[in-house]
Amino acid sequence: MKIAQIANVIERVPPKRYGGSERVVYTLTEELVRRGHEVTLFASGDSLTSGKLKAVYPRALREAKLKDLYGINIWTLINIGSAYDIQDEFDIIHDHNGYLSLPTANLARTPVVMTAHGPFTPEIRRAFKALARPYVATISHSQRSFAPDLHHAGTVHNGLNMKNYPFSADHEGYLLFVGRISLEKGVHYAVEAAQQLNLPLIIAAKLDPVDRAYFKEYIEPYLSEQIRWIGEVDEDERNRLMSKAMCFLHPITWPEPFGLTLIEAMACGCPVIAFNKGSISEIVRNGKTGYVVTDYEDSLIEAILSIDKIDRKRCRRYALKYFSAERMADGYEAIYKKS
Repeated sequence: MKIAQIANVIERVPPKRYGGSERVVYTLTEELVRRGHEVTLFASGDSLTSGKLKAVYPRALREAKLKDLYGINIWTLINIGSAYDIQDEFDIIHDHNGYLSLPTANLARTPVVMTAHGPFTPEIRRAFKALARPYVATISHSQRSFAPDLHHAGTVHNGLNMKNYPFSADHEGYLLFVGRISLEKGVHYAVEAAQQLNLPLIIAAKLDPVDRAYFKEYIEPYLSEQIRWIGEVDEDERNRLMSKAMCFLHPITWPEPFGLTLIEAMACGCPVIAFNKGSISEIVRNGKTGYVVTDYEDSLIEAILSIDKIDRKRCRRYALKYFSAERMADGYEAIYKKS
């Protein structure tokens, strides 16, 4: 098939540091090319791909420090428009830009599959209902439950090529948080747990301007030799940290559609402890690859104290089996064929 993959241009594909959906788009594109499909990737000019790259801006917008990264900026619109302008060259368009693409995708002649990488808020759900021609792919059953009446094509869990991720059967005794410092990610719960148990905590995460007030009040006052914020890290350093961590903490406070760092941690042999919100119970096998906890105090502490009961080899086997690039591509190929 001739397939267009339309990524956003905020981050490089794959991202240098933070960027979950971009990592997924990269993985899917590479696997589809490996299977013999002709794939054109619409992304920033510094992106990497075995397919054909079409770019409207030479590098990722966040790296270029452009304003209004996540809104309706001009380069995002041109990126979307340039793909649909040549839609007749493709058998299928796979769009990863969410509601920003909907007005254009709704008028497309070529079949469009849109993966929703974010939450279905009431406003976004309304947009997808009003502009309902594109097929919608969800990344978890939990995500779909917030919008059960859309033009749904199927649910495909995210997958990555993690066979070469480092694995360690032993840990070095520290707790780990990776991702983004924000209230939604619940970093303050990780800090509280580390303090209560007197365990080291490494926070490898980016900090966006919108979250600085949260950081100033709930995180910064507690940073120390024990609780360290090391900023964003690249993939190699992140994987090394995961492979040696006692456990990976994911104390989210919102119904997250999919936590990509969870499957990456498990692939490195690192058990996950996460609050039971959104898709968590679809990703983590409670008592097998970590713990899914139901409250913000005693259950979290108890899970950390019990973490050595989790078999780190089992975590890796589970992640590689259920969240592989091959499994994800199988799911999307099935959707493409019926769209």
